[in-house]
Amino acid sequence: MFRQDSSSTKGDEAAPWGRRKTSVSKRGQLAPTPLSTIPSVYFDENFRLENPRVFDVVSEHTEVVRQPMSTIGGDNIAANSDPQPTRKTLATYTILQEKLSWYMDTVEIHLVFSISQASPSFFAALGSLRELQAEATDSVAKIQNLRNDLAHLDKEMVVRGLEIIRLKRRRVNLTKLGEATKQLQCVLSGASHCEELVNSGQLEMAMQHVSYVEQLASGTLDPKIGGELHWLLPNQFIRLTDLRRLHALGGLLRDIDQLHLRIGKGYEARLLDVLLGDLRRHVSDAPPRNTLARWTKSAQGATDASSLTCLMMAEKLREELTPVLQGLGHSHYLAAASTTFREALIREMKSLIRQHLPSSTDEESESSASTWAGGRRPTKQEMSSVLSRNLRALSPDDAEAFFVKVYCGIGEALRRLSVQVKVLLDITSGMKTSNNVLTSVQSPGSKGNPTSRSPSLSMGCNLQEEITHALDMSSLLEQAVDKAQSEITKVLRVRTEQTVHLGLTDFLSYFTLNRLFVNECEAVSGHSGETLKGVVNNQIHTFIPILHEVEKQKLVQKIESEKWERIDFKPQDALTLAHVVQSMTTDPPAWLSYTDLSAAVLETGELKLQKTHTPAEPTTAPKQNKKEPALAVIEGEKFTLVDSAVLALRGIEQYTILLASVPGMVNDISTLLIDYLKLYNSRAQQLILGAGAKITAGLTNINTKHLALASQSLSFFIALIPYVRECVRRRPSMTGSGIAQYDRLKRLFQDHQSTIHDKLVDIMSSRATVCIREMNKIKWDDEDEVRRNVSLYMETLTKEALTLQRVLSKYLSALNVSMIVGQVLTNYKEQWSKAFEGAAIQTEAGKARLLRDAELLESKLGKIDGGQELGVHIINIVKAKKVASQP
Repeated sequence: MFRQDSSSTKGDEAAPWGRRKTSVSKRGQLAPTPLSTIPSVYFDENFRLENPRVFDVVSEHTEVVRQPMSTIGGDNIAANSDPQPTRKTLATYTILQEKLSWYMDTVEIHLVFSISQASPSFFAALGSLRELQAEATDSVAKIQNLRNDLAHLDKEMVVRGLEIIRLKRRRVNLTKLGEATKQLQCVLSGASHCEELVNSGQLEMAMQHVSYVEQLASGTLDPKIGGELHWLLPNQFIRLTDLRRLHALGGLLRDIDQLHLRIGKGYEARLLDVLLGDLRRHVSDAPPRNTLARWTKSAQGATDASSLTCLMMAEKLREELTPVLQGLGHSHYLAAASTTFREALIREMKSLIRQHLPSSTDEESESSASTWAGGRRPTKQEMSSVLSRNLRALSPDDAEAFFVKVYCGIGEALRRLSVQVKVLLDITSGMKTSNNVLTSVQSPGSKGNPTSRSPSLSMGCNLQEEITHALDMSSLLEQAVDKAQSEITKVLRVRTEQTVHLGLTDFLSYFTLNRLFVNECEAVSGHSGETLKGVVNNQIHTFIPILHEVEKQKLVQKIESEKWERIDFKPQDALTLAHVVQSMTTDPPAWLSYTDLSAAVLETGELKLQKTHTPAEPTTAPKQNKKEPALAVIEGEKFTLVDSAVLALRGIEQYTILLASVPGMVNDISTLLIDYLKLYNSRAQQLILGAGAKITAGLTNINTKHLALASQSLSFFIALIPYVRECVRRRPSMTGSGIAQYDRLKRLFQDHQSTIHDKLVDIMSSRATVCIREMNKIKWDDEDEVRRNVSLYMETLTKEALTLQRVLSKYLSALNVSMIVGQVLTNYKEQWSKAFEGAAIQTEAGKARLLRDAELLESKLGKIDGGQELGVHIINIVKAKKVASQP
């Protein structure tokens, strides 16, 4: 129906179009209707009128009036459908068509208005385009003509010119190829020449010429230098080319690398020859006695006078080392040479020890060879076993000579090595990098590729830093000291059993040698070597108890075989006593000589020490010799000694020498010394007071002389102990409790001596008791007794008393004699006073007889201090006795 209406209105639409043109022309003079009056749906990009929804919006929700349908149908529709929005009812769409036409007119007016505004510039642009088209056509024609001209030139001139240029370039290339061929030939001949120089040992020239060959191969050889190198470049006007990119030259560059390596090895061999040769010459030219004397002076704080000689020798060494180090630096072989020198130095340290190791005798060698079946080569373990056996078989003198040679050799080697280190560092501190020699010939294609660069051709940034890093000599000395001490420690451990059983002289020499060697190592390298110290300290801790046991055994053997006879105190023993007394304030030089390994001591020390420690033969004073024997003297007090006491004095000196020589073990040595003296005291007590000497020495009895000599020996040690105590007190590490032990030891000796003195008094008292018994048996008033002059008991008593006084006066000091005899007389006074008071007499004749005994006592004992008083006292007792009256 809508379509029918539309078609029916076509006639009507024709008239309005004519009217629209008229209205437009009239309205053109006025402002056009704004586009905002047109609904926005018309400007939507998806505007489609056939779309029902769009049409519904355009028609403004109107509809054309339709014929009514049946009421039933309408009711059913109304009942079954949703309520619809209110819509406008129209008879036709004419109004809508008019609106649409109005909207189109409005848009058309706006288009016409816009075109009228832009038309002048559009036509101007169109004219310009036509002019440009004309110019382009003209240019195309000119270009075509130019192409024709160029084609003619190309055909007539350019092709021929290029041919000429190609031929010229070929000629230049052929010239370059010829020159490069000659250059390559010069490089090859130069490399051969350098190899000849290396073979002949001309390393300096070879290194310089190899550098020239490398520069020639890289095309960087200075023309000025090339003019002088006729052996390398006969024609100096050859233009040089970089040949390193040639594959054919790769083998030559590897050969040059080998030449660098051979030059470096050659300089390395020179470095080893110079350093090791200088080391060996120094060791061989340094006598061991001079070395030991220098060590001893250094230990005493004296200056070394040999420094000037070392400096003079260092100047010569500097002259020899300078070119070698420069060659190593320029050949970039210094690090490898340093490593090789370290290894060679370690082997040299071992060689200094091995060359002095004891070798087997011919008989031992044959015997050992026979044990190896089939003549097979001995294993390392078997050889080590043989060497250990030979080391243990060394005598003390041979062992000392071995250690002196080894220690002095290594010490001098380390000392010389320290000089070499100073010279090396001094030389390297002044060395510079030589750019003209160390120029790299690295090919351009190998830049940034480390694997394509040869070590000998790499660029060194700073030669001095490289040399200083390579020659890290602070660790070299430590390595040398560690290796030497490690090898020496093995030898010391093998000989431990023999070392700890050495005599005091040999052991102190051994100990001092090790101490001086350790000090030298520490002075040279700053590295003391704890392993070697530990081994020697362990040996000292083992040696001292062993020495103590040996001295105790010697003392026990001597004292048990002691005959308790006085001996002559020899000058040698007097010197020993003087040393002990002197040690109260200072150590005697003779003791210090045990640890002095200087040349003078080495020459005379052995004989002197043998004399010092030769045990004296026991000497008994001849009975017919009226000459007084020599006595021991301490501060004016004289002592008569027996052989065992003198031996104990020598033993004391052994311990005090140890105190002076091994200050680190003062407390241990002091304890052993006290134990040694206690042993003498206890054994003397057992043998004299306990009468053990009758069994051990075969004595018939223990008489007054034995007791007196034992007392005198104890007095000697009582007087000597304070000096020993002060000798010990001077040691810094000695403790106060250790010093107090000497006071207790002295009291122990004093108690023993008092016991001996009491024993003498008891003996005399016992003898007096026996005589009193005999006196009590006498009948004083008998005729036979009256006619007798004196009694036998009184003669015996006085004789024994006089003998006691005489023997004591012979061996003991006047003070001790006076004290002992005084106690005896006191006992006599008490005993004989009772005896004489109790004597039964009845006649004057009996009284006279008793008086004659008292007078004999007074006359005999009157020669003794205090004896006359005793005699007078007894006489007065007799005189006071009452006699019964005669019948």
